[in-house]
Amino acid sequence: MKLEYWFSSEYIFLELPMKDKINSYIYESIKAKESLLNLTSDIEKAGLLAAETVRSGKKILLCGNGGSAADAQHIAAELIVRFVSKNERKALPAISLTLDPSSITACGNDYGYEFIFSRALEALGNEGDLLIGISTSGKSQNVIRAIEKAREKNIKVLLLLGSGGGRMKGMGDIEILVENNTPARIQECHILIGHILCSIIEKKLFDFN
Repeated sequence: MKLEYWFSSEYIFLELPMKDKINSYIYESIKAKESLLNLTSDIEKAGLLAAETVRSGKKILLCGNGGSAADAQHIAAELIVRFVSKNERKALPAISLTLDPSSITACGNDYGYEFIFSRALEALGNEGDLLIGISTSGKSQNVIRAIEKAREKNIKVLLLLGSGGGRMKGMGDIEILVENNTPARIQECHILIGHILCSIIEKKLFDFN
C-alpha cells in the first residue's frame, strides 16, 4: 500500500504542471492554425493550381526535410489513395521525392546532400508539373536546388513556408507563409494546409464535398 500511495502522490505532484504544459501546447497550436484564416485566398489559389495540374494530365512532386519530409509523404499518400474514405475515385499522380533512400544516399554521397531533390526532379519532373516544396525555415539548400531545377524545366512551384520564409521567400509561383517561428507549430499548420489542398483537388476534379 505504501508503494501504491507513493506512486499516487507522485502522480498528483506531477499532474498539474504537466497539464499546464500540455494545455499551452494545445493553445499554441490553435493560435497558429487561427492565423491561417488570413491566408485563405493563398490556400485557395494553391488548391486550384494543384487541381488544374492534375486535370491537365500532369503530376505533383513534393519534397522537404525531417518533419516536412513526412508531410510530403503524407500529402502524396492522400492523393494516390484518397483523402476522404467514402470518396471513391481514381488514384492521382503524386510523388514524394523523399521516399527512395538508395537514391538519396547515393546522391548525397556522390554529389552532396543539397542535390538529393533536384537530381530526382531532373529525372521525374516534366514541364507543367507542380513542385510543392515544404520548409519551416525557408533555408533548406536541397529544397532551394529543387526550386531552381523546377524553373529550368518549366515546373510550377508551390511553397509551404514558415519563419519569415527565409531564402525561399519570393521563389515560388504561390507561397503560403505561416507566420510563426516554432517548427512544430509550423508543421502542424503545413499538414492542415496539405489536407485542405487535397480537399480542394477532390472537390474540383470529382465534385466531392
